[in-house]
Amino acid sequence: MQRSAEKELLDMPGIPQHDIRRNMEELDQINKWLGGHAITIAGLKKLAKDEKQLSICEIGCGGGDNLAAIASWCRKKGISVTLTGIDINPFCIQTAMEKWKKDPSLASIAPINFITSDYELVQPGERFDIIFSSLFCHHFSREELVIQLQWMQKHTRMGFFINDLHRHPIAYHSIKILTKLFSRSYLVKNDAPLSVKRSFVKSDWLLLLEEVGIDTFSVHWKWAFRWLVVVG
Repeated sequence: MQRSAEKELLDMPGIPQHDIRRNMEELDQINKWLGGHAITIAGLKKLAKDEKQLSICEIGCGGGDNLAAIASWCRKKGISVTLTGIDINPFCIQTAMEKWKKDPSLASIAPINFITSDYELVQPGERFDIIFSSLFCHHFSREELVIQLQWMQKHTRMGFFINDLHRHPIAYHSIKILTKLFSRSYLVKNDAPLSVKRSFVKSDWLLLLEEVGIDTFSVHWKWAFRWLVVVG
């Protein structure tokens, strides 16, 4: 299966806020059902080790579901954490902020700063301990991904990780059937299968990391056709 260059609907301008909210809510459920949040926590654990105080940034944070999962995990582990979520789409940031407002316990666990911006334009005063992205990289071209990896490497102290999809025919046809049967979001029905076609195989990651000059990393396949790439 060749990587698709077709853009997802979510990347198009003019998508109404209520459609984006439903898309984010369904992606949260998909992450719970198919273990996406568990993969994010696995990446965090590889880098956090025994640290008891962390600053963590997610680029392409969407509706904030990954950050909420991290906040809950840090509470269980007794880790003091400050969170930053960056997304270029103001409706995604609004959805994420609403999640924190609806659940005051999240704010009590982890102070959070949401930034509406292209991540490339964000120049933090201090490096974050850990940076990550989840279901974000497949939105970009190869050239854009090189820039993304360089940005993550530049602005992290301990390392970064990526949780993204595995381009595979079984993954493509499975998610197409599941979303057709259960999704009520036209964005999810269109973009979820397309996301698989836009995603990666292991050799893609190895070549990208080599191009950026990163030589300390791991690339592991995870259930439900995901890759966990950890650098650091």
